[in-house]
Amino acid sequence: MEDKDLMTNENLSLNDVTTEENFGKGEAENAQENVQVAQGHAESEEERKARLAEEYDDEKGYKEFVDSLPARWYVLHTFSGYENVAKENLETVIEKFNLQDRIFDIIIPMEDVVEEKNGKKKLVQRKSMPCYIFVKMKYADDIWHNVVRTRGITGFAGPKGRPLAMPEDEVIKLRLEKIKVETNLEVGDKVEIVDGALNGQFGVVTAIDKDSGIVSVNVEMFNRETPVDVELSQLRKLN
Repeated sequence: MEDKDLMTNENLSLNDVTTEENFGKGEAENAQENVQVAQGHAESEEERKARLAEEYDDEKGYKEFVDSLPARWYVLHTFSGYENVAKENLETVIEKFNLQDRIFDIIIPMEDVVEEKNGKKKLVQRKSMPCYIFVKMKYADDIWHNVVRTRGITGFAGPKGRPLAMPEDEVIKLRLEKIKVETNLEVGDKVEIVDGALNGQFGVVTAIDKDSGIVSVNVEMFNRETPVDVELSQLRKLN
């Protein structure tokens, strides 16, 4: 069926999201694009039920179809500075409409950066992809309105606002899913950080959370020991 092919078989490339052209696009322009898409997508609840009944024979058949969908990651565009607001409001929508079995995770990508202010350096977190949030869900068109009408969200980041799932390799690249990493690290081991803002720094392991894959490390930085949390995959054990 054409609608189901649209919902499940196409992927959104990270390149579609992270080009300078897309990042430089004004929020008003993005919002206008998605308003136009919304107008083309709009249908009443009665029309939706009638269409689903025709396509799937009954509501039970549609539920079985939705249950069979894989949970995939989608990219949503937000107004500038509204990433946290959009996340919180979407969480409220999930609770209000009992979408816990459809929307599973919402992530605002963050990164550690070293900033210098008044001659002093400090480690801070900032949004690595401003104006975007990432949502893991079983998408079908019955929740389109719930998502795009959430305050702070201007629409899906696919071409012309279409909800296209991210390829698995890009999900891994952005570390949206936790990858279980086997390690022989122990508290007290000396390590080198080999990825991220602290690449090349050395430190000592103070704690290991194998379930989350996060390691606490004391790093010699800014002329003092600074505790930081990094992923197992970002560390190399020193002999």
